[in-house]
Amino acid sequence: MFIKTAELASTNWRDYYELTKPRVVMLMILTSLIGMLLAVPGMVPLNTLILGNLGIALCAGSAAAVNHLVDRYIDTKMARTSNRPVAKGRVEPYKAIVFALLLAVLGMTVLMVFVNALTAWLTLISLLGYAVIYTMFLKHATPQNIVIGGLAGAAPPLLGWTAVTGEIHAHALLLVLIIFAWTPPHFWALAVHRKDDYARANVPMLPVTHGIPYTNLHILLYTLILFAVSLLPFATAMLGWLYLLGAVVLGLGFIYWSLVMLRGRDPNAGIETFRYSIIYLMALFCIMLLDHYLIAV
Repeated sequence: MFIKTAELASTNWRDYYELTKPRVVMLMILTSLIGMLLAVPGMVPLNTLILGNLGIALCAGSAAAVNHLVDRYIDTKMARTSNRPVAKGRVEPYKAIVFALLLAVLGMTVLMVFVNALTAWLTLISLLGYAVIYTMFLKHATPQNIVIGGLAGAAPPLLGWTAVTGEIHAHALLLVLIIFAWTPPHFWALAVHRKDDYARANVPMLPVTHGIPYTNLHILLYTLILFAVSLLPFATAMLGWLYLLGAVVLGLGFIYWSLVMLRGRDPNAGIETFRYSIIYLMALFCIMLLDHYLIAV
């Protein structure tokens, strides 16, 4: 009996952890952390560094839990998501609601008390943008859902910046713009790979409504937009030559994969492009940090 109880407790812990979409949140916190470090020439105060990212992570986890809850019926129809905790019945819907509210309250409290009100309110807007506007409405309303809803997911570097400075700066908005432009080709590449899943779940993703060739063309177009946008931190003297070199190399890699998709000859191009897009974003922001401390300062 004790062993079974221990196994159940372990499973429950892992299920609630999965509700927060930890890999997605970790990528968001990486961009938030780098947003903090780019905001000042020196080091960020340790309490702001830790508590700011903690509060942002808790709110992001809350939004993810709401996504699990709202999409539980869709998730059962998709191979990629059919084993999610709420969809599978391992976490009951009311418990997911309580968990999401708890994370949101804790996150907002940390930000409001230990960071600043601007960051707290911007984080709340981002949470509602993803959990309510995107998940509940845009996702089912238009094939442009990820373009319009991507702004919520692009907010973390701005949140990190305001956590340190208490103000919205044009350079922080450039970081938001980069992630905003990155989101469509990133997510559409996955949608191409999982087109049948989305069609089965009746989610109007672009490959379902307009076909794969049309989507691949738009992936290339948005990747070109991203390439141009990624050069703006250098053009505005926010960052230097090291960043420019990294942005060009990484951007050309992204363009290469989008061209592979456009040719339509590689059945694995969608998932490979999706994976590259994650590496692209992580590497681009890390190069920003290197440039900031090694070149720009």
